[in-house]
Amino acid sequence: MSDHQHSAAAQIPAPRDNSSHVNKLRNRNIRNGLLFIAPNFIGFFLLVLIPVVTLFYTSFTKWSALGDPQFNGIWNWRRLFTDENFWDALTNTLYYAIIHIPLTLALAFGLAVLLNSKIKGRAFFRTVAFFPYVTAIVAVAQVWSMMFDPKAGLINQFLALFVGADNVPGWLSSTTWAMPAVIIVGTWREVGYFMILLLAGLQTIPAELYEAAKVDGANAWQRFWNITVPCMRPTLFFTTVTLTITSLKILDLTLVMTNGGPGTSTLVLAQYVYRVAFERADFGYASTVSLALFFICLAVTLVQFWYNNAKEK
Repeated sequence: MSDHQHSAAAQIPAPRDNSSHVNKLRNRNIRNGLLFIAPNFIGFFLLVLIPVVTLFYTSFTKWSALGDPQFNGIWNWRRLFTDENFWDALTNTLYYAIIHIPLTLALAFGLAVLLNSKIKGRAFFRTVAFFPYVTAIVAVAQVWSMMFDPKAGLINQFLALFVGADNVPGWLSSTTWAMPAVIIVGTWREVGYFMILLLAGLQTIPAELYEAAKVDGANAWQRFWNITVPCMRPTLFFTTVTLTITSLKILDLTLVMTNGGPGTSTLVLAQYVYRVAFERADFGYASTVSLALFFICLAVTLVQFWYNNAKEK
């Protein structure tokens, strides 16, 4: 190498050591991220984790919220298995969930597919479908209760045109029809929310897949079954799990519309927990019922995860 080349090489500045700057930037990003999520974790720790851990201990005690809990072993759990009201509430909860989940999911999916197409006024119809979910539950319950009135209600007046005034259902005053009425209102109220979730999933499907299927001669049903459904599997799974947990924890609607009646025909587990805890002041046994509901939700969710993983393999 010539002297000129040596001098030119010597004039080229050595690369700066940016490792210190990169480390500072990374540490700052980590600190900022922790600060952003800290309120959520603090709230979860104080309002969810500690009460849940306390609930496990309280379920093995006799406690009326006054004084200290008295440990009584598995007595609460033995009482649970012989409690007729608990089994009625469990039956009603499963009845509500088994009908409400597929009905809401089917209607939400159908609406999402319809409102994802290029129809006139789809933004307006999306808003209309979602509006019941943000409406106050007390207002919803009052309006529907008037509509379900056996004599003067709009629904029975309409049904009387086809089946006669003597054959219309008693709805909220009937042990047979009270739960179907609650399911109708629950589905009407929640279908818009789950429609929005499914609509968001539909809009992530590439349009090229449908265009290629059209070129190959696939009809609308074949495109739906072979493109839409497989691509929507993750969204459908999330929606189903969320809807299942929401259905098993139903409380506000039955509490306002029927208060668990007539009799115990619409008494659900969450409302039974409320009654035992705040009407009977038996917080120990209420904790046991709460844990039973928790384990039911956990078991159903785990089965859904297992089924979804089996389908993906």
